[in-house]
Amino acid sequence: MSDLNDPLTSPDIIYSGTGQLPATGTFQGIPGVECTRYGCLYACWYGGGAGEGPDNFVLIARKTFRDKHWQAPEWAINHADTNIRCFDPCLWIDPEQRLWCFWAQSFSPEEGTIVDGVNGVWATVCDNPDDAIPVWTEPRRLCDGIMLNKPTVTSRGEWLFPVSIWADGLGNGKIAEHLREFTGANIYYSIDHGRTVLYRGVCTLPGGEIFDEHQFVELRDGRIWCLMRKTYGIGEGFSEDDGRSWYNCAPSVLKGPNSRFAIRRLRSGNLLLINHQCRPEESGEWRVREKLTAYLSYDDGASWSHGTLLDIREEVSYPDVTEAPDGTILCIYDRRRYHEGEILLQRFTEAELSKEAISTPPEIVNSLQLK
Repeated sequence: MSDLNDPLTSPDIIYSGTGQLPATGTFQGIPGVECTRYGCLYACWYGGGAGEGPDNFVLIARKTFRDKHWQAPEWAINHADTNIRCFDPCLWIDPEQRLWCFWAQSFSPEEGTIVDGVNGVWATVCDNPDDAIPVWTEPRRLCDGIMLNKPTVTSRGEWLFPVSIWADGLGNGKIAEHLREFTGANIYYSIDHGRTVLYRGVCTLPGGEIFDEHQFVELRDGRIWCLMRKTYGIGEGFSEDDGRSWYNCAPSVLKGPNSRFAIRRLRSGNLLLINHQCRPEESGEWRVREKLTAYLSYDDGASWSHGTLLDIREEVSYPDVTEAPDGTILCIYDRRRYHEGEILLQRFTEAELSKEAISTPPEIVNSLQLK
């Protein structure tokens, strides 16, 4: 059981087979997805309460090859202190085929005050994700900050962790004095398969400050490309020394409505980007999140395909993507977090993207209407 009144203490991992999961509430979203070597699908998201606040906790569900539909969530990550929220989860299969679940943890005394200025990236690892009863390790705090997106493994075998230190005022939090020099899109790394996670550098880009939600791509020439969320869309920076220093930090030609996007290198070597199409006439910091679209780049991000529409509706957002062993691409995202609270999964192949046509509709992983 967790100690109370301290966000640096461990939360509880509750298994539905042995305990009661907390009540979902009227809000859920911000999902992640992974696929194991034998095709077992895992999804995560967070909910609890009426919005972003102290009642939030992480949920994990799975779908095995035996299941026709997604099952109800089997695990919850929840802190015993009702003033500490668990949020922004991320699933990742590492090179050793272990399944990681990362999340952020923060003191949150009331709805709308969602961070404490320190926060913390936590993780639990499952060595047997294809077994009937997977076992998760005790939660471990990796570092200060928030990490919403998957790590990147470089050609040299380093694991790069995209950890953000949010600026003053974001999430109504006040940044801790000792973290001010690290404000922005940080890069942490591990050379021992995640046993230790160390700080390396920070990519900063003044203007349009918002929740960084950044991601790293190793380019074919060895440079690291950092892409981050900005109020105006997407910002970027490049590093030739593995993330110690950054240059050409500027707005990207890639657009967006001020929301999370997803980018990943496929096994083919091509880059996949999941992003929104924006209305040309629209302006302002909070534009409509609609027309979730998949793009391919065959030249390391220099140019992109016309795009294949995944979901034309409004209030679809926060994609995460992975590639299954059989080459199927899995994109998870949320829809209307405060209403239907749908967690949706779209399946497609690179060949379908090349033809700019997807044959199947998205499936519902979970919904507030399914409670």
